[in-house]
Amino acid sequence: MKRDMTYEERRNILKASLKPTRYEHSLGVAETAAFLAGRFGVDVQRARLAGLLHDCARTYRNDELVAEAEKRHIVFGPLERAMPVLLHAYIGAELVREQYGVDDDGISQAIWRHTVGGAGMTRLDKIIWFADMIEPNRDYPGVEKLRRLARTASLDRMVLEGLSDSIAFVVAQNHLVHPDTVLARNEILLHHAGEDEFRQKG
Repeated sequence: MKRDMTYEERRNILKASLKPTRYEHSLGVAETAAFLAGRFGVDVQRARLAGLLHDCARTYRNDELVAEAEKRHIVFGPLERAMPVLLHAYIGAELVREQYGVDDDGISQAIWRHTVGGAGMTRLDKIIWFADMIEPNRDYPGVEKLRRLARTASLDRMVLEGLSDSIAFVVAQNHLVHPDTVLARNEILLHHAGEDEFRQKG
C-alpha cells in the first residue's frame, strides 16, 4: 500500500467501499471536523482525513466485525461482543493503515475512539467524536442545540453536552452504556470542576 496517496485518491477508495448514504455521512464528518479543527487550533488536513475515514470499516457487515477484529488481534470485551457494531471503530483504526496508507497514530486513535470516547482524549479525538454527532446529514432531537454549541462553546463544553446526551439516549433505550463514554464525561467534569461554563446544561 503506497503511503503518499492524495486525499482524493483515499476518498475514491472509500466511495467504492461504502454504501452511498454512509459515504455522504463520511464527507459530512470530514468537513465538520475541518471546521472544528480550524476553530480549535488543530491541524485541519489531519482532522479532515480522520473524519473522512472514521467509518471506513463499515465496509464490513456487523456479523463480520468480530472475526475481522480477531484477525487483527484487537483486544475487546464482552460489551463489544454483545454490540459488535462498536468494533468498526477499532478495526477502522487499523484499516486506515492497511488500505489507505495513513501512518498517523493520532488519526488512528481518533478513529478508534469516535464511537464511545475514552479517557485522555486529545483535541483531535474530541473533534472527530463530536463531528460524527453533528454533521449535516444527522437529524435527531437535540442536534441543533449541539450544532449551536459547536459554533459558540469551548471544545470540552460541547463534547460534555454530547456525551451527556449520548448516555441519556442509550439509557432511555435500555441499552448498554460503554464505560469509556462514562470515563470521558467524568474526566471533563473533573478537569473543569467549578468553572462557570460547566455548571449548567444547555
